[in-house]
Amino acid sequence: MKKNYISLALAGLTMMAVTSCSSDYLDETPMSNYTAATLTDSKGMNALALGMYYDFSLIQSYSNDQGFPCVFQVGTDVCDPAQYQGIELPMYKYEKLTADASAPQVYWRQLYNIINATNVIIDNVESGISTASESDNTLYKAEACFMRAWCYDQLAVFFGGVPLSLKPVTTAKVDYTRATLNEVNAQIVADLTYATTNLPEPDAVKNGSRVNKYSANQLLAEVYIRTKEYQKAVDACNTIISSGKFALNTSLRSGLSYSDFYHDMFVQGYMRRKQGNKEIIWNYESENNNTVTGGQSGSFQQRRCWVAAYYQYSSKGLVLCDSLGGRGLARMRLSSRMLNLYQAGDIRNSQANIHRDFYVNGVKFKGTDAVNDSIFKLPPYCTKWNCFDPNDTFGYTAIHDVPMMRFGETYLLLAEAYLGLNKTAEAAAAINVLRTRAFGSPTLGQVSASQINIDFILDERARELIGEENRRYTLMRTGQLQKRAAMNKDFIATNNPLSNASLEASYAISNTDKIQNLWPIPKTEIDLNKDGKLEQNPGY
Repeated sequence: MKKNYISLALAGLTMMAVTSCSSDYLDETPMSNYTAATLTDSKGMNALALGMYYDFSLIQSYSNDQGFPCVFQVGTDVCDPAQYQGIELPMYKYEKLTADASAPQVYWRQLYNIINATNVIIDNVESGISTASESDNTLYKAEACFMRAWCYDQLAVFFGGVPLSLKPVTTAKVDYTRATLNEVNAQIVADLTYATTNLPEPDAVKNGSRVNKYSANQLLAEVYIRTKEYQKAVDACNTIISSGKFALNTSLRSGLSYSDFYHDMFVQGYMRRKQGNKEIIWNYESENNNTVTGGQSGSFQQRRCWVAAYYQYSSKGLVLCDSLGGRGLARMRLSSRMLNLYQAGDIRNSQANIHRDFYVNGVKFKGTDAVNDSIFKLPPYCTKWNCFDPNDTFGYTAIHDVPMMRFGETYLLLAEAYLGLNKTAEAAAAINVLRTRAFGSPTLGQVSASQINIDFILDERARELIGEENRRYTLMRTGQLQKRAAMNKDFIATNNPLSNASLEASYAISNTDKIQNLWPIPKTEIDLNKDGKLEQNPGY
């Protein structure tokens, strides 16, 4: 196709050269200009903000490598690979994680692309280019500051100190140098401080995908924990809790026969604040026909990664439907350790939330190949990404909101901050708020101060946030990736007589002793940066 375009273009130029001796036909008279610099009034600035959110959505809906959601889950303590796609391979075969690996490169470029979009908005406001009202400019800058902070926080956790780009890049730049981690953290805190002050209240945001001041407080709490400023993290969490704007969901709202009140928070149609979900702090909304204000910018692969591939047993009566979650590919499976984390009576482990059993006409389904059923095709799975469109039963993509932040996690961050202050009683109290909801009782499932340590908090995060949190980010943020990955003793079904050495070798987590707590700086970025030096992280 490209050759055809080139041939036509050359033919056109040749014809014009033959029929005319003048070169004035080459003079350009642009009838309009779509560069970012021209988007300076309120509508233009709003368009820039929507473009920034669109760029953010490309992370959630990236499908060039369909296993991309698995990058942040497999090879940790909670998930194993199943029908792996490729990009996630170095995330559990740790000896293969090199500077040439594609996942770090993809994520690096996605994040810096968003950062450049934020810098255009901030620069337009700070330089006086924007002609929007003062209040609108403040809002757009606050949204951009939040998003820039979110991106730099991801970069800081995954890569450490990285280049700080705080102005729009309009020409090729090949002389980047790495800022220190302290410098990156200081910029994150400065951006979030502005955002917490100037972002709107939750019910005043322009649409549900856009952030509010408590989104910034939640991220700020996480950053303060990472920088060991624990009291500031406590204060940020308590700002959210004491606001009165949020509440844990404890009532059944969807009316689905196979649901419960915990599962309801993740059912499309009931996830959003305007739909009654007061637990959500930041929910990235996905729609069929709205690519700019919040959704289908790519092809969401989360359902295909998380949900079991039960469609492969349609001949036996397992039919694609909403109650089974739609068409999944089982690209990953919950680890045995994850499946055994729950105590009896914990609603987060109900069949509605961790789907373990499949039934045909009321009879529990039993396949003929135990390995294929329980490992590759029908592994137990987290149902938070269930969604089904009867008009798209193949289900290449999915229409499902992305729960970025919710109130339940606020209590987990509060517990972590209290642990940093050695206030284990207060940490236990924060966790018990969630466990009271999970067990439906103020006494069952409660934990004591003596049980609180980082391992317990990470286990509780898994119980509460499986399928939502970026588990790799959490473990790298807390410095626990190597330890926790080594806790995962799966693979494949070691005690299953149908297991074999080749399967086990292909899917087992390996070389956890080689795990670094930072990803490599992508070699492509180092090579392109010919006039500067991007130091590689140790171990790569």
